[in-house]
Amino acid sequence: MVRYTIKRLFELIPVILVVTFIVFTILSMTPGDATNIILGNDYTPELGAKLRVELGLDRSLIVQYFHYIWNLMHGDFGISYVTRAPVIDQLSVRLANTAWIVVSAMILCVSVGIPIGIRSATKPNSIFSQCTMVFGLMGVSMPIFWLGLLLILLFSVSLGWLPSSGMDHGLKSLILPAITLGFNYMANIMRTTRSSMMEAIRQDYIRTARAKGVAEHDVIYDHALGNALMPTITIIGMNVGTLLGGVVLTETVFSIPGMGRLLVEAINQRDTPCVLGTLVVMAICVAVSNLIVDLIYAYIDPRIRAQYGAKVRKA
Repeated sequence: MVRYTIKRLFELIPVILVVTFIVFTILSMTPGDATNIILGNDYTPELGAKLRVELGLDRSLIVQYFHYIWNLMHGDFGISYVTRAPVIDQLSVRLANTAWIVVSAMILCVSVGIPIGIRSATKPNSIFSQCTMVFGLMGVSMPIFWLGLLLILLFSVSLGWLPSSGMDHGLKSLILPAITLGFNYMANIMRTTRSSMMEAIRQDYIRTARAKGVAEHDVIYDHALGNALMPTITIIGMNVGTLLGGVVLTETVFSIPGMGRLLVEAINQRDTPCVLGTLVVMAICVAVSNLIVDLIYAYIDPRIRAQYGAKVRKA
């Protein structure tokens, strides 16, 4: 397992290289000049040319890319074109807000979606099951920005219960963004758990356990749930990357100073170092989450754990 974990960590390197190169290429093809943004009203052709040399923008794309990667290997994310401050400082401030929103949304998805999916699978023909199917269809069909605006109108404007923007009200500030970001994925987790649990409880070993007189609660939670959760864990791991994409809209709707909003502002201002730094951090988060999911697989399924152990012994 240790060797497998180290191998997966090294696989982060090509992911980061591909992400940064694609973004570098796209930003280089966009119209406009970064020196215009930096100098603003003080821009002159002479000052612009001088600044391009200082920033290395007069070099070829490949040279600029490898220069950035070299600095990145030493922990240098570059200097923002707009604020002239280190990008790592901006990321360290914004990352905390984004992490709070994503973690809150993930907790909501898992704590609500999995129990509802299990209950719906054990009572497939009940009114509760039919309602959850409607709820799931609504969840996967509702756009994030539209749901966010509806929640603001209801709970902030009409009722005045919760803040509509910012992170200045403690946990209250997380409720609406977490619901907005997690609602779609909660419905997805619920539907996946329901279908996988319904398939698991039809297996022969479940019928055997019931024939032996095992209590229904133990049949569901001790025998069926372990196998049924495997597809759900996959969805949860994949949702980390999707949540990081959805957080861009969520932070924009609720005016939250997080990484998603920072990315939007950096793209609009053509702040290449800030865009690259944000995407590198997001790529690392997605890759690490996928690694964690694989390790959870090995913990839940002894067959996978034995396979890893066999590979280590062979080596």
